[in-house]
Amino acid sequence: MTLTILGLDIQKTEKLAKDLNVLLANFQVYYQNLRGIHWNIKGKGFFELHAKFEELYNDAQVKVDEVAERILTLGGEPLHTFEDYIANAKVPVGKHISKDEKAVELIVASISELLQLERSLLEKAADASDEGTVAMMSDFISQQEKTIWMMRAWLG
Repeated sequence: MTLTILGLDIQKTEKLAKDLNVLLANFQVYYQNLRGIHWNIKGKGFFELHAKFEELYNDAQVKVDEVAERILTLGGEPLHTFEDYIANAKVPVGKHISKDEKAVELIVASISELLQLERSLLEKAADASDEGTVAMMSDFISQQEKTIWMMRAWLG
């Protein structure tokens, strides 16, 4: 087995970097969805949701950067074009969403997709003894589980 400078198996690390790029693409689509619903939300819940969506897109922007930097740390190259993001994303794309419930449902669906990717990455990273990626995925998962709970509570 050949090891990286980090002491990780090269083949497993290359696969992790590829999977992290898929996560990155999904986060970028999620981020753009959040920007769109932040800009376009209407109705009596405008002030509450406008602020909440801004909080979520700021958090997503930080996570995008963390994922890209992890890919670089593992020796990969982060995807950086919209073409690559769309080709690799499973998160639903939200268009023309201005209604509060539709916006929150989009967030729940998007985070649910992100969680599936993160759980898979968590398992693969643990198998590769990649504690850095394991810790990142664990943090993301616990934060996003709470966000889904809060969004579902809001939906009633």
